[in-house]
Amino acid sequence: MSNPLNRRKFLGAAGAVGVTTALASCAPAMGMGQAKPNLDATIFNFALNLEYLEAAFYLAAVGRLEELDSVGGNSSKVILPAGFTGKNGDGVKFQSADVRAYANEVATDELNHVRIIRKVLGFGAVAQPTLDLGPAFLAAGSAASGGAITGFNPFANDLFFLHGAFIFEDVGVSAYKGAARLLSDTSAGGNLENAAGILAVEAYHAGMIRTLLYQLRDTQVTPALKVSDVVQAISNLRDSVDGTLDVDQGILENGAANIVLSDSNGIAYSRTPRQVGNIVFLAVDAVKGGFYPDGLSGDFSKILAL
Repeated sequence: MSNPLNRRKFLGAAGAVGVTTALASCAPAMGMGQAKPNLDATIFNFALNLEYLEAAFYLAAVGRLEELDSVGGNSSKVILPAGFTGKNGDGVKFQSADVRAYANEVATDELNHVRIIRKVLGFGAVAQPTLDLGPAFLAAGSAASGGAITGFNPFANDLFFLHGAFIFEDVGVSAYKGAARLLSDTSAGGNLENAAGILAVEAYHAGMIRTLLYQLRDTQVTPALKVSDVVQAISNLRDSVDGTLDVDQGILENGAANIVLSDSNGIAYSRTPRQVGNIVFLAVDAVKGGFYPDGLSGDFSKILAL
């Protein structure tokens, strides 16, 4: 039987990815005379692990977690706060119709990302790992606030939901940006182009969440912390585990709005798979923990070492 990765291609849709496994050794690297290893399937399985997490988070927030099962996910392997199911309408009790609409739209986008990546990877797609959307948020909230925020539950209200979403969104953008250099298929409609399509969708999500948080920037979360302070603390936490470079920003920069996270040239930052792992595991050089208590599904040793 032929490998399904050799015969499946994505065609055209925004947010789609094409994955091929043609041997990169057939083509020498430019100027080096050496093969560039084809890691496309590994990279997209790494991305699939992240998409499972984002899909579960947003689907639970809008009470649609059971839909994860329809695309090959496993809602029973999602750890949620006690007393919250995230299914059959049991979602966040949103006060803002705008935030509810945002959450529903993004939930559908992330569900579609899982669906299409699994379709293209075929039998090579990794299963959904166990996802922690309960205790991991408790740990992240406490760490980001220096212990000032306890019992952080992103499903408790609109504001906490937005803070929970902020933890993920910028990471997704920088992860796809960082993976671009590792992809082998740069043909028209190929892996690189389609990965850019997903990056664009994630960037729209990130811009929306940062805008909503900016509009609430002066809202008090605790007597000592405003929304802008908590967002900056989350940003600082991500920076503390993803290496020595400062590639993260809050929603204020020198007192002004900072909706678009970019460098001085207006270019989005990149993160390596290792840096992304440090953030989602909530620890440097870890291979499990945080939002993935049992680790990722699949072997990512090759790209985590890059």
